[in-house]
Amino acid sequence: MTKLLTKAFEEASRLPRTLQDQLAKELLGEIEWESQWDETLAKTGSQLDKLAEKAVREYRAGKTKEMGFDQL
Repeated sequence: MTKLLTKAFEEASRLPRTLQDQLAKELLGEIEWESQWDETLAKTGSQLDKLAEKAVREYRAGKTKEMGFDQL
């Protein structure tokens, strides 16, 4: 365990039990979400590669237009 995570747990241990439980639920939820995200990326990696290759081809062919987020 990293020093920072150890420090966070030490600080959290000083909080009231209800806040400790809330932090624990949030942390466990975040860990589960990260695990699912990693699994999703592993399953769709080849699809993402194909989409990226298509985007590069379209860019090189002049079929794209540079835009800012407010223009989407």
